[in-house]
Amino acid sequence: MKRSYYLFNAGRMSRKDNTLKFTPTDEDGIEGVPRYIPVETVDNLYCFGSLDANSALYNFLGQNHISVHFFDYYEHYTGSFMAKEYLLAGKMQIEQTKAYTNRKKRIEIAQKFVEGGAFNMLKNLKYYNNRSKDVSSQVALIEGHQLHIPLTNQIDELMGLEGNIRQVYYDAFETIIDDFSMDGRSKQPPKNEVNALISFGNMMCYTTCLDMIYHTQLNPTISYLHEPGFRRYSLALDLAEIFKPILVDRVIFKVLNKKEIQAKDFDEKVNGVILKPGAKKTFVQSYDERLKETFKHRSLGKNVSYKHLIKLECYKLSKDILGIETYKPFKMYW
Repeated sequence: MKRSYYLFNAGRMSRKDNTLKFTPTDEDGIEGVPRYIPVETVDNLYCFGSLDANSALYNFLGQNHISVHFFDYYEHYTGSFMAKEYLLAGKMQIEQTKAYTNRKKRIEIAQKFVEGGAFNMLKNLKYYNNRSKDVSSQVALIEGHQLHIPLTNQIDELMGLEGNIRQVYYDAFETIIDDFSMDGRSKQPPKNEVNALISFGNMMCYTTCLDMIYHTQLNPTISYLHEPGFRRYSLALDLAEIFKPILVDRVIFKVLNKKEIQAKDFDEKVNGVILKPGAKKTFVQSYDERLKETFKHRSLGKNVSYKHLIKLECYKLSKDILGIETYKPFKMYW
């Protein structure tokens, strides 16, 4: 079974037969114990330190359809190496573009992303509201905002509404999270611990969505809610709206309230707050466990993982774009 591997140290990677050899190095360039990873077990590599590798290795990774995602010291996502887009289909790209250029169709799809995200945010709030965390005022406000989603007819208007919903949602974090204050959303850079976790988690969700898109016929650069941009996989941003409450926020609540990550696990820099290496590992481990977690899918009648759920969402979007079936966003039902 293939899975993601996370490299937290700087190091050197090379090919050794059908195995990836990763040799970590410390700040002084001293090499540590090599780690051998059988290539048939890998689908993604996440690099949180510098990676020294040559073109032969990337050719090998490309041949095995292994993606590599890079993050800098400050936890910013900096880019991905993706193998040749072997599943892209001309008809899908044409229809995807038509759906984007058709104003009515674009707003309809974009509304679905906001609708799904808002619903899943509410599910989180109601879960904690029923567990003695009074966020009833935020629930009421978001329910009011939800009514306006189908009434929007401009992308900017819809994005503004989505921003209002998320602001109210983040206000509830003050009540849900113990021992930490969020004090509003801040990013680039995050100003406190909660914001640092949100930014880091959102980037993880973005790369997961990107990877799942890559395994379908969808083009990740053609999006509907977020404006397509130069060298940006904006469709992954669209899909992440639905899954951030499910994958990222639930993990944040868990690691903070169970004190798996504490105040001592953050570094305060001149330009913001970042996670220490140990905290990154803790968060990534919890996030990876969440991706592997399974639940009984209503329509399929079988257990699926949250990671596979994102791919299913891509398939549903594809069917809508091809005119087969109207897209309905995934909504938590437990």
